[in-house]
Amino acid sequence: MSVTVELPAEALARLEAEAARRGVGIETVITELTEALPRSDTGEAPRLAIAEDGAGRPRFGFIGMGHSGDGELSTRYKDYRRAATAAKTSDDV
Repeated sequence: MSVTVELPAEALARLEAEAARRGVGIETVITELTEALPRSDTGEAPRLAIAEDGAGRPRFGFIGMGHSGDGELSTRYKDYRRAATAAKTSDDV
């Protein structure tokens, strides 16, 4: 199976340098990196690339990973921010 992946030039350069240092192909380095990733309870590797939502639209797999469980956060964010900064002055910045 062949897959095309676009990487930033710096990331590609680092992968190529590591492959050259070890005397292996870049695909070997990428395979080892992905195999070293933590697995979920089902044994599946985490999604790294753009996934699709239920409607077939692309979305990033990392969105929602940091969900706080606080359903009011989006409606009460100003209250939370006000409480966190109430005692601060311009000298604290």
